[in-house]
Formats: sequence, C-alpha cells, structure tokens
Amino acid sequence: MTRAGTPSGDAFGESAEKVDPVASPGDSEAPDGGVTTRPRRATSDPVPDPETERTDRAKAPTAPIAMSCGEPAGIGPELAERAWEILGDSLPFFWIGEPSHLPGTVPHVLLADPGEAVEAASRGLPVLPLPMPGPRVPGDPQAAHAPGVIQSIEAGVRHVQDGHAAALCTLPIHKQALAEGAGFAYPGHTEFLAHLGEVDEVVMMLASDRLRVVPVTIHIALADVPAALTPDLLERRIRITHDALVRQFGVEQPVLAVAGLNPHAGEGGRMGHEDMELIAPVLAKLRAEGMLLNGPLPADTMFHARAREGYDAAICMYHDQALIPIKTLDFDEGVNVTLGLPFVRTSPDHGTAFDIAGTGIANPTSTIAALRMAARLARG
Repeated sequence: MTRAGTPSGDAFGESAEKVDPVASPGDSEAPDGGVTTRPRRATSDPVPDPETERTDRAKAPTAPIAMSCGEPAGIGPELAERAWEILGDSLPFFWIGEPSHLPGTVPHVLLADPGEAVEAASRGLPVLPLPMPGPRVPGDPQAAHAPGVIQSIEAGVRHVQDGHAAALCTLPIHKQALAEGAGFAYPGHTEFLAHLGEVDEVVMMLASDRLRVVPVTIHIALADVPAALTPDLLERRIRITHDALVRQFGVEQPVLAVAGLNPHAGEGGRMGHEDMELIAPVLAKLRAEGMLLNGPLPADTMFHARAREGYDAAICMYHDQALIPIKTLDFDEGVNVTLGLPFVRTSPDHGTAFDIAGTGIANPTSTIAALRMAARLARG
C-alpha cells in the first residue's frame, strides 16, 4: 500500500499531502456471529503455489499461530482443514477444539503441547484437543458446545500470552448460541477479547492488501450514529489506529484519511454541522501533535484507486461507510484485525454460514488471509 497523495480542495477537507483533485473514480460483520453470512465460493479455490509457499515460510513467526474453533455447527471446522490443506507447514498453526468435530478431509495430528505444532504441521492439521460433549451437527448449534467454544478462545489467548503461540486467529462464533448455552454476555468476540486482554478499549479494523478501514461507531442503528459520535471517541479511535500502524504494521509515519459524517463532508455546514464542529477540531488537535491526517473527506470520493494511494488507513464514522468499500474491493480477502490488544488477533471477515456448513464448499480465502496477516503482525 503506497502513498502518492490525496485529493485536495474545499470539497476534500484539509489534507496532510496535496495533489490535484481526481475528476473520476477508478476501481472502486459479521465476524462475531449473530447473522449468518456466506463466504462466496471463488471461481477456483486457493491452491498451493510454490512462490506463495516460499513467501509464507519466510514470513512465518517462530511460534505457531493459535486458532480457536469457532462455532462447531458453522463452517469453522471445514475452514481449518482447508487452510491447512493449502498452507501445510509453510505457516504452522494449531486448531483448538473437539477433534471429532472436524470433517476429516485431511490428516490430523493430536498435540500434547502447542510447541509440537511446528513439527506436526508437515504431517497433518495440528489439533490441540479440547473435549466437548456430543457430535457436531452442521447448521444446528448445540447448547452443550457453548462452554467449549468459549474455552477455546480463552486457551488461544492464554497460549499467546504465555509465548506458546505467536498470534490468535479466531474462527466465527454465534453469539446467540453462546448466550443461550453458556450465558455469554459480551456483544461479540472483540469485547470478550478486550476483557481477556485486560484493556478498556479496542478498535475493529478490516484490512486487505488494498485497503484498511476503521469504523468509529460499529453495531448501532444509523439513526443513533450522530449522538454516539463524540470528539473523545473519535480521538481515541484515531490514536489507537495510529499506534497500531506504527507498532504492528511497521508504518513509520502513518497517513490517515478521515471521512466526514455527512454527504460531501457537510459542504461547509449546508448538509450538517458535525463535520465542521466535531470532526475538524479533533483533526486539528491531532495534527498539532504531528499526526498526518487528511479530512474530513467526502466518503464517496476517498476510496477510488488514486485516493487510496494517499493514505495507510481510512477512519470512517459508521459501520457501512467503512465496510462497503472494503467488501466491494476484497470480499474474499478482507481480514478483521483487533487493534489495541496486548496480543495479535485476526479473524476471517465473515460469519458462521450455517446454510452451507457441512457441504464442503466454504471458501477458505479469508481464513488464509487472516492467518497470513496474523503472522505478519506477529513479526512486527
């Protein structure tokens, strides 16, 4: 992701870097469960590639990546097997769950300790057993599995914190099943991981090779966004994102593009005052500290190819403003990255897909991208 500048001019807000406006655009969550979303099956599923395998080996961390099992009734077990089938031992990871819940399309190697995963990955999918009662029923969550799903996440975090794993990749959960089966009271994966990591606030980033986006407000009604959007919240989101880009993504001087809330970023107050009265003062404050910030920018022109060259991540005011562009650009390869945790956590950018669970047609591309992203971030 390179930066060549961003559009400037009154309609484009203040910019950290100035270039001529671009007249015409170029190419233009369910990660925590709840709503079933289907990962599309690609025209051709990923296949092992010698050059990609060499790259994976070169970028793989010394410790394996921990993978939580996700909802057993969803496509998680299939994704784990398909990911190992593609990656093999080029990027070692171990799956934490009930071995009998795996479809059995590839060999498994049962581990006594996560440290065995690197060697085991050449022989089969490394599995760290976590017993759960009863069989997997694709498409039908079982209440008896809920405690084990939670324990899988907890175990993954523990192994990363203990240094036995380099990062955590979580497979999709189903919040309703966890609430009904184990009294799970968290809104989703991200909030639970913040609790386990003992941090007050985390940020959701969706990332691919072509775009990184961060929504300031997430799972709330659009009508509630203006009231929820505060200067303090926006500032915290920007600070956490900036810090993560430097510390985890290795971007020495990040440039952030900050979207306006209203059409055309408010057009000087003619279409709402939040852009001028709320967003702009926060950006001015942070610019005075040395941050490189472009905005507030009209969201309809900040995601075309030329504009994307000018920034390292986009800060968006609400859920769809952030997720529509990245899912349009990289539906299969988007990765959910949680910023602000004391460890690396990634996840495929889709849900449990109960409707295709057990059919063997789930596309593992986002899961593989999540594993690769976890490896990259773990290396720093």
